[in-house]
Amino acid sequence: MLKIIRQAHVYAPDDLGIKDVLYTENKILAIEDHIELQITGCDIEEIDGQNKLLTPGFIDGHFHILGGGGEGGFQNRTPEVTLTNLTTAGVTSVVGCLGTDGEGRDMTALISKARGLEAEGISTYVYVGSYRLPVKTVTGSIIKDFLTIDKIIGIGEIAISDHRSSQPSFEEFTRAVADARVGGMLSGKAGIMNVHLGDGKDRLKLIEETIATTEIPMTQFWPTHANRTPEVFEACVAYAKRGGYIDFTGSEDPDFWEETDGEVRFSKGLKRLLEEGVSQDCFTMTSDGQGSLPYFNEKREFIGLGVGSSKSLLINIQEAVLKEQIPLEIALRAITKNPADILKLPNKGHIAVGKDADFCLLHQKSLAIDTVIAKGQTMVENQEVRIYGTFERKFN
Repeated sequence: MLKIIRQAHVYAPDDLGIKDVLYTENKILAIEDHIELQITGCDIEEIDGQNKLLTPGFIDGHFHILGGGGEGGFQNRTPEVTLTNLTTAGVTSVVGCLGTDGEGRDMTALISKARGLEAEGISTYVYVGSYRLPVKTVTGSIIKDFLTIDKIIGIGEIAISDHRSSQPSFEEFTRAVADARVGGMLSGKAGIMNVHLGDGKDRLKLIEETIATTEIPMTQFWPTHANRTPEVFEACVAYAKRGGYIDFTGSEDPDFWEETDGEVRFSKGLKRLLEEGVSQDCFTMTSDGQGSLPYFNEKREFIGLGVGSSKSLLINIQEAVLKEQIPLEIALRAITKNPADILKLPNKGHIAVGKDADFCLLHQKSLAIDTVIAKGQTMVENQEVRIYGTFERKFN
């Protein structure tokens, strides 16, 4: 079946204006001002895109699809994600990871969960490893994992500057990223190291030392939680100004985390990056979905728990556009083009002929989700219940 989205305002994420978009089961076939078809013997489905914005499907590049948590004991483990949790938030591609707990949850379970979500209709990938080094691989070798397991595109989330990390040595850290780089080169994958940044005093020290003393380039690292604290963010701004990638962690309630934990909200952080002249290719945002959002007191004792959600992606894009007046085509890069390019997913994150037919249709004024299409299949249609909480009341 051929399908056409008619007269939507297309953000690819660049602003292409009002277009018709023709696609089939998985691929985009044409993008034109007006597409006229005269075909017999073929069904054609039309979707009215008038007064809607058409964007690439969102990429959530750091998600605990098996659930996370456990820092407060077994009762604090968070549940696995469901397909609906992702698609109703506009996510059509997700990268699964393990976190603090790489024992109670393992790579076999992570890959199995990723394959299950893929069978349900979205695109999935995983990182091999968890917080700790050395990386606990599937085959006994990071390089062999890349070569033999299609889902594995990077390693992580390797924790540094955090009291929950394995306190890795420089040699452990450098060897892991070196193996990931070579494994990526041999398999045609990103070979990225997804690095969890804690709030410790060393911040990006291990990354900086590796770049300074080896031949491994900055582009092999993707540090996340860059907005965890003002101090971590300042270090990440300096890193990004030199060409490094940094990843914001989105929040469903930016006000709460800014006020209680000192987190730098995405909208303000992105505005700062743009003012500092950071390349528009260097920033991303992920949700840390289903991961625990633990609260610790000054003694590093666990005192409470929240749970991440992909809903945070669009909440923060809305705030960046509607509150900080950042152009939509720039803000969208954080969850479309940039993660696709960093993770070497060439068919994702862009609306262009030959790319995968992953789309979100947004309401023009509120930027709320109307329709979500993954690999050419409609996953969410005419969504009436808006899921964006207090932010909607502020800006709609």
